[in-house]
Amino acid sequence: MYEEEIMYQIDFKEESLLPRERLVEVGPERLSNQELLAIFIRTGTKNEPVTILSNKLLNQLENLANLRDLSIEELQTLTGIGRVKAIEIKAMIELGKRINQSHLLLNEQVLGSEKLGRKMIQEIGDKKQEHLVALYLNTQNQIIKQETIFIGSVNRSIAEPREILHHAIKCMATSVIIVHNHPSGSVHPSKNDLLFTENLKQSCDVLGLVLLDHLIVGNKNYYSFREESELF
Repeated sequence: MYEEEIMYQIDFKEESLLPRERLVEVGPERLSNQELLAIFIRTGTKNEPVTILSNKLLNQLENLANLRDLSIEELQTLTGIGRVKAIEIKAMIELGKRINQSHLLLNEQVLGSEKLGRKMIQEIGDKKQEHLVALYLNTQNQIIKQETIFIGSVNRSIAEPREILHHAIKCMATSVIIVHNHPSGSVHPSKNDLLFTENLKQSCDVLGLVLLDHLIVGNKNYYSFREESELF
């Protein structure tokens, strides 16, 4: 009797699991954008399987990079995406971004501005508010700490040198690199940028620290004070 019951069992695979099985069989690099997104979304709607839903979502975007720029609220306007899925997608995008940024790891030696400039463009180049980040290095020019010192607001638009130097002393750094973004996208230094860099360099000199560089980044390029100004 038991064998007869087995004969009538329906052998099916949930649609949302198919891309997962393909990932295991052929590897993630062989999956399409649609399949990768379907794995993260997990379930479809009452009328559409998750693979169709993920394809429709992608078709609503001009390109894959646009997905990164959508807010939670904007994601919820896409077909089949509720608040929970929107939050999960934002978390996935942020984690992927951090993994991509990790090519310049702590303790890697900084030998020039180009690689660091590219890293910081990815990190803060597209921020809507001004961010100022300090990188602290040892005697071998290896990064030992990265700290976000300041995020711009209506009431405040500049960081104080003491905030930067406090962390330098705390982690026993011997040199510092400062990076901040211009939300406008232009990397041309303002008068405030020049004055801030000059004051910070003087403060570093007093404490026996070396200000190696100050980078300004936009969403595509960067400006290096060491390479392009007369302050260094």
